[in-house]
Formats: sequence, C-alpha cells, structure tokens
Amino acid sequence: MKIALLGYGKMGQIIERFATERGHEVVLKIGVENLQDFTVANLKKANVAIDFSAPDAAVDNISKCFEANVPVVVGTTGWYGELQRIKNDCAAGNNTLLYGSNFSIGVNIFFHLNKVLAKLMNNYPAYDVQVEEIHHTQKLDAPSGTAMTIAEGIIEQLDGKTEWVNELEGAAMPEKLKANQLLIESLRIENVPGTHTVVYSSEVDDIEIKHTAHSRAGFALGAVVAAEWLQDKKGFYSIADIFNFKD
Repeated sequence: MKIALLGYGKMGQIIERFATERGHEVVLKIGVENLQDFTVANLKKANVAIDFSAPDAAVDNISKCFEANVPVVVGTTGWYGELQRIKNDCAAGNNTLLYGSNFSIGVNIFFHLNKVLAKLMNNYPAYDVQVEEIHHTQKLDAPSGTAMTIAEGIIEQLDGKTEWVNELEGAAMPEKLKANQLLIESLRIENVPGTHTVVYSSEVDDIEIKHTAHSRAGFALGAVVAAEWLQDKKGFYSIADIFNFKD
C-alpha cells in the first residue's frame, strides 16, 4: 500500500515503522509543521490514509480524504459527536472509512470480555460497577475513546446502567451519581500509554478486569492491519468489524 499519515507525532512515527516493515510505503506525512502539504492532490498519491491527529482536526481530515476518494482509517478520538454526520457523508459519496477508539488486538479482546461480563452481572445486583482510565498527560480528550467504548459495552449489556458520567482528576466533581449512571474516572499520569480497568464492587469483594498497554506499538500495528483489511472495501466500518468474536 501507499499510505498517507495524518498526524506525524509519536504514534505516526511508530505506524510508519510497522508499515515499512510490512512492505508498505509512506508517501505523505502531515504534521503541524507542514499543513500546507495537506492537499487533495497529495492525498491522491496514497491508497489509504491513517489518521492519528487531534480531536479538532479529525473531521476536516476525514472530509478531505472523502474529497480525494481515499479510504481512511481513523484512530483519533474525541470527534464522535460528528459520527452520524460522517457516516452519512461516507455513504453519500461512496467513500470508505474505518474508525476505532483503540486498534490494539488485546483491547478488542477486552471489549468483548467486558460485554460478556456485564451481561453475566445482571444476575448479581449486589455489585456496582465503574470504569477507570489512565493515560499520559499529553492526551487531549477525557474520557478516552477506549473508556467510552468500555462504558457503552456495559450499558448495552447491564440492565441497571443507562448512561455514563466522567470525573477527570483535578476537575470539578460531578453531582452525586444516580443509580443508573456509570462512572468513568480519568487520570493523567506522565508516560502511561493507557490503562483501563472495570471494577464490580460489593460489600464482600471486588471483581476486576484490566488492560495495560506497555507501549503505543500495539495501537500502531493494529492501525496498519486495519488499513490492510480495508483494501478493496467500500463503506463505513468500525474496528469491531475486523474481529469475529462469538459469545
């Protein structure tokens, strides 16, 4: 493949390494220092774009990929308020997009396990549940997209929870939680790639499942694999479409 990297920070550089190792060529690298090179003409030199930019840039980046008719893999989070509009634009233009809050294989196994556990816990109402996410201090959005996906998986399967609320360490506390609300606690600590924990607590014990990323490498490799999977496809996909988990 010929790849355009939209966002050439730490993640973009690791993605470039994996892409090159897997026989692909990076033909365009866009960072804050060369935004003038981010043109439709330059995008058309690529077979696929991979976006790990910033929440306030992702939607415009996607729109430009649609204009260039270049499939795009979007690992940036924090833009999901525009998800339905982007999905509609993708269909209207016969374009191709795959997005995900986390491209790590391990995290996607965790997503599935989380939903299986949440469904099981309907039988045990003595347990309450919350989510904790820890990331590096450079992460711009809170909660993380991964934490939101975890929370939405719980809400989908656990009858007692219908919405999530976020508490960012150091920010104002949310109002007292209602029984139907799921708390996501967000912490920002230097040099932490990403840790996500789901805890079910009762008076007598806790049940905990946890995913700890050791580096950004798993996310980067997953993004390249997703770009490979997307070749010769049209339409709007999520990272879950790559996997075929069975309950």
